Amino acid sequence: MEYPPKRPAVPTFSVISGAQVKRVLADREDVIVELISATYRLHHAGETVNPPSHFLRFPDRPDARIIALPAAVGGEAGADGIKWISSFPGNVQHGIPRASAVLVLNDPKTGYPYACLESSVISAVRTAASAALAADWLSRDRGRAKRVGFIGAGLIARYIHTYLAGTGWEFDSVGIHDVSAEHGAGFRDYLQGAGGAGEFVLHDSAESLIRSSDLLVFATVAGSPYIHPSEWFSHNPLVLNVSLRDLSPEIILGSANFLDDIEHCLKADTSPHLAEQQTGNREFVTGTLADVMHGAVRVPENRPVIFSPFGLGVLDIAVGKYVWDELHSSGELLVIDEFFAELRRYG
Repeated sequence: MEYPPKRPAVPTFSVISGAQVKRVLADREDVIVELISATYRLHHAGETVNPPSHFLRFPDRPDARIIALPAAVGGEAGADGIKWISSFPGNVQHGIPRASAVLVLNDPKTGYPYACLESSVISAVRTAASAALAADWLSRDRGRAKRVGFIGAGLIARYIHTYLAGTGWEFDSVGIHDVSAEHGAGFRDYLQGAGGAGEFVLHDSAESLIRSSDLLVFATVAGSPYIHPSEWFSHNPLVLNVSLRDLSPEIILGSANFLDDIEHCLKADTSPHLAEQQTGNREFVTGTLADVMHGAVRVPENRPVIFSPFGLGVLDIAVGKYVWDELHSSGELLVIDEFFAELRRYG
């Protein structure tokens, strides 16, 4: 043992912009989906720390919130940190995105933060990669859908479509429904301009879109269920319940339900949480996505299949660490000199 023990070095501190994040993650859908898959496996094996999310709410702004997601990822490329993400739905009326976020990474040896990353892109990417991973695994015994429908036409829907297309999905038709006709048309125009194959159809009702889609993506800001009739799902679609609160408990109870993490998802009045409150049990939960990936649970073909991801902080940390590693290896980190100014105990 070295004596006296060598003092661990305080890390430098870097700021990583959204432009850098976007450049690092561009056209790497396969890589990021594999990273998300590996992180889910670590979480399943108990090699992560993912405490409950903490919600900061405001009495004078009841529709707004800021959420803290602390997390730690084990494995060879382990990382600790926290995502701090705000959701202000009123932003959309002013032409700016609803969500904004930063991610802080901490040095596992000293605890010192060593990077702050713009994280709205990281959050969207990890959400989209998780959705694409779930769509793949939950379709393996059912066949891939050819008709996809998006309810909610914002940034998250755009990223999910990018990740589906970037991981090999091809659709004969893409349906779009949004409470704002302008936003729906904007999403359609974006998809057409991006050169996607198939036809792009605007639907004036959720029912029309749901009944005509084999793969459904809910990416809205709904605070409570507004989709109630179970018969709309009688064709047994695969549903990516990304926004978590669109579907009534009756629809949840009539489906096979897969979650990213059971304890996390059954809270905060998500649709699965409402189903638990209504029944007093969790028997409607078929399993987690990791259960499917490990072969512990089969996906039924004769029922609607719903994937409800609460959104785990470990996914954000894993993607953020990947971005930092790439910029560090290329020498492109913007280091803030003398960020830590008090490093001597007695001055």
